[in-house]
Amino acid sequence: MTEAFDTAMERFDAENARDPNQENGRPRELLYAERLTAWVLKLAPDASEILQLAARSQHICRWESPRENYPMTRPGYLKWRADLKKFHARKAGEILAEVGYDDDTIRRVQELNLKKNFPADPECRVLEDALCLVFLEFQFAALAAKSDDEKMINALRKSWEKMTEAGRAEALKLNYGPRETSLIGRALA
Repeated sequence: MTEAFDTAMERFDAENARDPNQENGRPRELLYAERLTAWVLKLAPDASEILQLAARSQHICRWESPRENYPMTRPGYLKWRADLKKFHARKAGEILAEVGYDDDTIRRVQELNLKKNFPADPECRVLEDALCLVFLEFQFAALAAKSDDEKMINALRKSWEKMTEAGRAEALKLNYGPRETSLIGRALA
């Protein structure tokens, strides 16, 4: 990888290290970025520099746009998610420009941040698999604990539909508790 790559990754990490929200004693978005990058590299050990940059910046500074700033409705949630993608892509683009990346590279990273051309884009498919796997490995149990079964089954089905066969295979290897195992079984039935 290049010096610009190393600098960009350091800058993304420095931004995410400012997250006031903690998980396991670490800034939540920094931990998320590390987990997402690890899954991308597990799924695609030869992942391009662009894909790795997109993974590391996928949720950059997410805490700056809290869910509570939007109506607590389905349309409010969808607007929040759409605005977040644009925010992350813009923030990533600013950092990439500052460290010397060209416009084509910046545009491509932003396309991945925005999930443009999904599911046709193979790199976007890897990123989506990694996003789903981070959810399943690190967030699923906590969300299931405070959600009803039907909501979780619906979320699992939507995630499963977006994943490739390789992503699904990895998902089935994860360790789940009894309730989560039951929910997955029901979702896939």
